[in-house]
Amino acid sequence: MKRFLVILTLLVIVGGLLWTGYYLYSRDHVKPIVYEVQQPFVSDILKKTVATGSVVPRKEVTVKPQVSGIITKLFVEPGDIVKKGDLIATIEIIPDVVNLNNAENRLNRARISLENAQRDFDRNAPLAKDGVISPANFQQFEIAISNAREELSAAEDNLELIRKGSTKKSGKTGNTNVRAIIAGMVLDVPVEEGNSVIEANTFNEGTTIASLADMKDVIFEGQVDESEVGKIKVGMELLLTVGAIEDEKFSAELEYISPKGVDTNGAIQFQIRAALKLKPGQFLRAGYSANADIVLDRHDQVLAIPESLLQFSGDSVFVEVETKDQVFERRLIQTGLSDGVNIEIKSGLSAADRVKNPNSGLLEGVAAE
Repeated sequence: MKRFLVILTLLVIVGGLLWTGYYLYSRDHVKPIVYEVQQPFVSDILKKTVATGSVVPRKEVTVKPQVSGIITKLFVEPGDIVKKGDLIATIEIIPDVVNLNNAENRLNRARISLENAQRDFDRNAPLAKDGVISPANFQQFEIAISNAREELSAAEDNLELIRKGSTKKSGKTGNTNVRAIIAGMVLDVPVEEGNSVIEANTFNEGTTIASLADMKDVIFEGQVDESEVGKIKVGMELLLTVGAIEDEKFSAELEYISPKGVDTNGAIQFQIRAALKLKPGQFLRAGYSANADIVLDRHDQVLAIPESLLQFSGDSVFVEVETKDQVFERRLIQTGLSDGVNIEIKSGLSAADRVKNPNSGLLEGVAAE
């Protein structure tokens, strides 16, 4: 029994010595860290800010009737192209009962006045011819009958205008025919045949029959945060990304910055407006939501590297350039414009250099602890 305990103790001691030796050996043979390297590349560097908004026509007008009534015929629908003066709709006038009654009464009184003036004229005409009354006295009867005829004509025109919206004297029915007031595209027709419409007047803006706009002249209207508005100015280039149109950008030129901000959900926003430069064949629908990248500065086709490769020492900027496999040396560089991801290299590097990525070290092996 005593011999067995001695042998067991020796085995334990030997095992402990072997494990200690293996542990110390593993700690002294850690595999080296391997860093990724990247080469500088030529790229366009754009410094920009973003504005959100929508695409709208520069000039949109609403067509309203000059008379109240019922739409009997519509000649356009949304998407149609119209010229100035094209017929959009016709309206049947439903006259107001009170106005119609007054117009009929006025016509009857005008007829009575004309008949009375005619009798006076016929009665005094022979007397004037025989010299019984002077020409000056007879002139009053001539004026009276002329006035009565004009009043009758005016009363007839007034009654016809109330009933039909036009007169025979004018030779047209402009009030009951609604026409396009500009050339462009029909954006919306919010009424249907049979709907009642109200004329535009001092007390009522009237019923909108159609909305027209020139869709070849569209603008971007958006908002910029107060922290960014001081960096932009009229004439800057905008690159628009329209949510409904993938993989296509549209160019625009900033033409207006609001002098007054508006509180929107606790943030002060300034309205901006930019004119779109559409290429032949390009078409944008009114109301498209869009994001505008406002180019604050840009340098085209310059040597650049990712900003993550930069290292700093005080006021100096440097990178580590590979001289041979996984052997690096520090090199001071001069940087330029940055877009937040890539940065321009003005001097210190060439396109053939291989730059260390200090954040990419991969530990190949770690000794067991």
